[in-house]
Amino acid sequence: MRKTLLAAAALAASLAAVVAPPALAAPAPAGSGKGPAVTFALIGDTPYGDDQRARFPALVDVIDSDPGVRFVLHAGDVKNGSTTCDDARFADLAALFGTFADPFVLTPGDNEWTDCHRAAAGGYLPTERLDAVRRVFYPVPGRTLGRHPMPVLSQAADRRHRDYRENVLFTKGRVVFSTVHVVGSDNDLQPWSELPGGDRPGLRTAEFEARRDAALDWIDATFERARRTHAPGVLLMMQAEPVQTPGFADIRARVVAQARAYGRPVLLVHGDEHVYEVEPGYAGVSNLTRLETFGSTASQWLRVTADPRTPAVFSWQPQTVPGA
Repeated sequence: MRKTLLAAAALAASLAAVVAPPALAAPAPAGSGKGPAVTFALIGDTPYGDDQRARFPALVDVIDSDPGVRFVLHAGDVKNGSTTCDDARFADLAALFGTFADPFVLTPGDNEWTDCHRAAAGGYLPTERLDAVRRVFYPVPGRTLGRHPMPVLSQAADRRHRDYRENVLFTKGRVVFSTVHVVGSDNDLQPWSELPGGDRPGLRTAEFEARRDAALDWIDATFERARRTHAPGVLLMMQAEPVQTPGFADIRARVVAQARAYGRPVLLVHGDEHVYEVEPGYAGVSNLTRLETFGSTASQWLRVTADPRTPAVFSWQPQTVPGA
């Protein structure tokens, strides 16, 4: 217990150094990007349905057999929208993700909580399922899944946002990696129309506003960490692309402003639309690139490298599971 308390105190102290709202600052000095490259696997919107669930272990084996891969990022939606959101499914998927040899980092998607009001998904109250997602997929705040988990900085260490254990931050190869809980269904602004008894707009709006505020603070903290450490690049991962709709407008504006002020390569990673897609100069910011990973597949993934010795920092190659 004493070790746990000391670890929590240290984590809280670390977070305090990065959560203060930063002023938009100039880019880090040139020449500060030297450091080792790091390679990781990027997946999302998987496994979708029983067939992909059955084939997912082959994907795990292929990624585990790659000696260069250091960790795995999952951009959310661990199931499709027409399968149930019950505890047994969540437990099975968490155990499945735990079979990765490398640390496994997940940001939630809408299918595992926002859309669980759907009759086909079980007619659950979405906020109740969000609590379950946090309990099952983030059992220890500040620690990833995987057979060899790694410590991460969790927003749960900030007393203002203690519920948001899923928002995490870590540094590899001097690049700052950050997950931000932003989901489809217009970031939970779409009505819970199939909920027994009807939508609960007050509860839904309150959830949205609190999570949006936490996300904005976490984006600020991410770029403050990057500036303070002279990081050569930043990777932000969220489930949904922050398009110009009410649910995403504030998130999009904050990412754009922070990326522009940062001035170094920023990779905005997401899933949700199930189409591998690359968009340089995203939202008119020359150093901001949007990368959407493959979705609705257990046979394709992206092998991404962050190399601070290169001008672009980030590069990637699509991969296919042999025999898929």
